[in-house]
Amino acid sequence: MQNTVRMELTGYLYILGTVFFTIYGQIVLKWRVGRAGAMPDELIAKTEYIFRMLADPWVISGLLGAFLAFLCWMGAVSKFDLSYAYPFTSLSFLLVLIFSAIFFHEPITFSKILAVILIIAGLVLGSRM
Repeated sequence: MQNTVRMELTGYLYILGTVFFTIYGQIVLKWRVGRAGAMPDELIAKTEYIFRMLADPWVISGLLGAFLAFLCWMGAVSKFDLSYAYPFTSLSFLLVLIFSAIFFHEPITFSKILAVILIIAGLVLGSRM
């Protein structure tokens, strides 16, 4: 029994890691892209922009975050059914909304809140069917 609880706890930690590292990657990428400016339209300038971004240590850390999220997700789906584990990732919608308001001063509107609630509710309902 204790081993089952430990395995389940490990699965939830993997899910939490997935959400955390996904959010980290998105927030860092938005921050660095915001500092670099919009991606140019011309192919050569766009290529230079991409390589400049890929050389940024913070962007690299965001990519590492995405990779760590992938590894955590592998652990999560090894412990739980996909249809059970996946709805937990909807926490990232809520947390990105909150962190984007805090770090980037993006507005939290009623429609955004309603959309996040509907997404989370739909995923929870879908996982129970």
